[in-house]
Amino acid sequence: MNVLGIETSCDETGVAIYGEHGLLAHALYSQAALHAEYGGVVPELASRDHVRKLLPLIRQVLDEANLAAHAIDGVAYTAGPGLAGALLVGAALGRSLAWGWQVPAVAVHHMEGHLLAPLLERPAPEFPFVALLVSGGHTQLVQVDGVGRYRLLGQSLDDAAGEAFDKTAKLLGLGYPGGPALARLAERGNPGRFRFPRPMTDRPGLDFSFSGLKTFALNTLQQAGNDPASLADIARAFEDAVVDTLVIKCRRALEQTACPRLVVAGGVSANQRLRSRLQEMAAKRRARVFFPRLEFCTDNGAMIAFAGHRRLCAGQHEPLAFEARPRWDLTDLPPLN
Repeated sequence: MNVLGIETSCDETGVAIYGEHGLLAHALYSQAALHAEYGGVVPELASRDHVRKLLPLIRQVLDEANLAAHAIDGVAYTAGPGLAGALLVGAALGRSLAWGWQVPAVAVHHMEGHLLAPLLERPAPEFPFVALLVSGGHTQLVQVDGVGRYRLLGQSLDDAAGEAFDKTAKLLGLGYPGGPALARLAERGNPGRFRFPRPMTDRPGLDFSFSGLKTFALNTLQQAGNDPASLADIARAFEDAVVDTLVIKCRRALEQTACPRLVVAGGVSANQRLRSRLQEMAAKRRARVFFPRLEFCTDNGAMIAFAGHRRLCAGQHEPLAFEARPRWDLTDLPPLN
């Protein structure tokens, strides 16, 4: 079965084709330059740009996979969570193509796409595993017993880790997207000059809270000044605090579940300091940690095509009507039979 995957949940247009023998083609268009002028994503502009870019990208991946439209056996599209208008662009086109090609369509949960993205790699993690989903919109720890068999272990009670990265980067005068810019600045920082708190690590549980780190960064900036050295040192202290917090919570999750496998996915999983620290922690516990390749950490069509392939092969599909779900609980998904 060849499945066309469409991702339009926010500010990246992703298209891919996944078949029985793996990923056949994928393409991604980022709107970062479009939104940089405004310092963040403008939903209406995002929706319009998806309209402009989606069909050309579909033609591109069909050409790269050397497939004609009649060789597509199913269509998967992101139905949520995300920006309502952006989701509707992908859902409307995906469902329309499936109707026109007379093939089934399936709505994919955006975070399930991220969660399963490491399964595109070799070796792929076996079930069960603990997943850290860490992005601009979500920070969650999930016990994964199979596709659709998810139990939420903990989540952020306020800002997601990626959101805190972006907001702190803005405080430091960095461009959009802020997370990667802050990580680059942190490389030049002195790790010993400032120490930020590690939120909610002094109490039991697996929930997160990152909003206070922004305030701590602002207060530190006002006291230290905005000279280049101070900015780099603040960036390093902030990054260390977020990474330490995520590592501590992941270690607790592995201990509580007695699971030897950790999957890390989402945009923040591209952070090199986080990858290094999690690998060190896992090695000490004789556990394994799995990441998607860097190009599949951020939103992409490959993860949607893969997740859709698994569900379509299990016989799941959507009726002719479709909907976008800007808010959608991961644990509401049906398990595969």
